[in-house]
Amino acid sequence: MFPGFTLRSIEVGPGIALRVRTGGSGPPLLLLHGNPQTHAMWHKVAPALAARFSVVCPDLRGYGFSSKPPPSPDHAAYAKRAMAADMVALMRILGFDRFRLVGHDRGARVGHRLMLDHPDRVERAALLDIIPTLEHFERAGMDFAMGYYHWFFLAQPAPYPETLIAADPRFWLLSHSGRHGAPPDFFAPEAFADYLAALHEPGTIAAICEDYRAAAGIDLEHDRASRAAGQRITCPLLVLWGARGRVGAWYDVPEVWRLYGTDIRGAAIPSGHYLAEEAPAETLAALEAFL
Repeated sequence: MFPGFTLRSIEVGPGIALRVRTGGSGPPLLLLHGNPQTHAMWHKVAPALAARFSVVCPDLRGYGFSSKPPPSPDHAAYAKRAMAADMVALMRILGFDRFRLVGHDRGARVGHRLMLDHPDRVERAALLDIIPTLEHFERAGMDFAMGYYHWFFLAQPAPYPETLIAADPRFWLLSHSGRHGAPPDFFAPEAFADYLAALHEPGTIAAICEDYRAAAGIDLEHDRASRAAGQRITCPLLVLWGARGRVGAWYDVPEVWRLYGTDIRGAAIPSGHYLAEEAPAETLAALEAFL
């Protein structure tokens, strides 16, 4: 899926090793995946980006085949602040003090926190199919509660969601694409196999739940503190969303992000939620024009 790329495990901190795929040459570019996926979600765009950039595709902590620290009562091990710190450490180990960033779904939330906590590290960024976590919760209504029900389900106390998902991980994975039979055509068989294998890794399901528990707790604390302190995204930011997805239907995505940054531009991609897999050519064109 990633011709010419190298796959390895890199320790970024005590007890945290990330599965990382790297390839290409040029300015550094960090690609961050979402849930319920792994770095494999970038396989349709990363090879082309590697013609211009040194591309770094990690599995987030808790996801894929990266380390899965044990849960804690405050869920701090899965706070976006902790995940962002992983990425800064990873890029430093690879020799990159400043870099460009693209994040989708949960990875975009990590990217948002990274830009706030480490503004000197990110030259420019693209966030795919999200608005800020704080805005989702503070604007939540019936559409969000029904359409993104998994946010509330996964945040329930352990072991309730873990037990139900573990009963049929494949069914859970398919449910994220609205399917309950065969995987959708836009999921390449090799990528889908990687997503499913990761769900069967010990600790993955619990880690995913902890990610969402953190989002509903400690991440909101961090986001509210950043807002109160007047922190804003200072680098150029591109926001992309799926024209057939929920985020663009519910929100004026660029206008929401203008509450959080000073240089915001945006565009709809002819896809649902999985932009880089459903519409790779259009996603790639938008990214290349911006990055």
